[in-house]
Amino acid sequence: MKKRVALVLGSGGARGYAHIGVIEEIERRGYDIACIAGCSMGSVVGGIYAAGKLKEYRQWIESLDYLDVLRLVDVSFRLGAIRGEKVFGQIRKIVGEINIEDLRIPYTAVATDLTNQQEIWFQEGCLHQAMRASAAIPSLFTPVIQGNRTLVDGGLLNPLPIVPVVSSHCDLIIAVNLNATNQKHYQLPVIQRPAAFKNRFDNLVNSLGSHLPFRRKQAEQLLILEALHSEAAEINPWIESAEPEAQQPAASPENEGAPSSATGSFIIDNVGPASLLDLINQSFEVMQTSLAQYKIAGYPPDILINVPKRVCRFFEFYKAPELIALGREIASDTLDRYEHERD
Repeated sequence: MKKRVALVLGSGGARGYAHIGVIEEIERRGYDIACIAGCSMGSVVGGIYAAGKLKEYRQWIESLDYLDVLRLVDVSFRLGAIRGEKVFGQIRKIVGEINIEDLRIPYTAVATDLTNQQEIWFQEGCLHQAMRASAAIPSLFTPVIQGNRTLVDGGLLNPLPIVPVVSSHCDLIIAVNLNATNQKHYQLPVIQRPAAFKNRFDNLVNSLGSHLPFRRKQAEQLLILEALHSEAAEINPWIESAEPEAQQPAASPENEGAPSSATGSFIIDNVGPASLLDLINQSFEVMQTSLAQYKIAGYPPDILINVPKRVCRFFEFYKAPELIALGREIASDTLDRYEHERD
């Protein structure tokens, strides 16, 4: 008989794509995912899986390159850099209109109510609204206003929501922590993109000319982190107002934890925040890392799958193929150890 799994998918920005690889590996081994609780990107991936549309979602995100991601950015100047209507509009097209109580398995999305300073569990009602509220990353996505409540990313209070599945009566609780600091031997795999993808980014960078006093590394970070429009003409004023980092040391392959870019042509080194937005989100990640450890200590899962947070920056949503592959690799190693111990 298949073992029934209660799956907990944690918060971690773009690293949430690793959840897809984890789910694929769990299913490949014959486990039955019987319920899901998720926070932020964990709630998005978990909700799409519970709706039976994970394959379609994966096909879409794996098709995105740098500029495709930028075209999904709808810039906001109120309470967040991005309104999120384009991204979640595409997710709505994939999933359709469905309520949580109509999903094939029990599902919980965790958000944070800033008004009442408390954790909110979505276990019924509109799936789309639940995912959007749970993934409203402070400073990146605008919050969801629901009545007198202001809802933002659940990771603010509970980046690894184990409690909602404790009473599920499943055989195993498997939790996926995207903010691990102790998995130094794992590296983000390099997956080559078609040359046309790389050329499109190269042409955009070159077209900025003298307005871009940065190396390629900083150019990529600015494009993603500042949530700019996809047209080069709209990027210029943001670039001109940014502070140059010309004196920053060149990236080195020896820098531990510096992940390869999606094209494999340059390295992003994590030497510090590249912008105010990056500073805020690095601070948010530090807080999530600490909170996740408390949640794990309070309610230890049967299996803990740790994805190192150093493998990519919070905003690198164009690295879906690499992160999915990494999630599958880490899940495989973790489940191998668990199953070996039970033999």
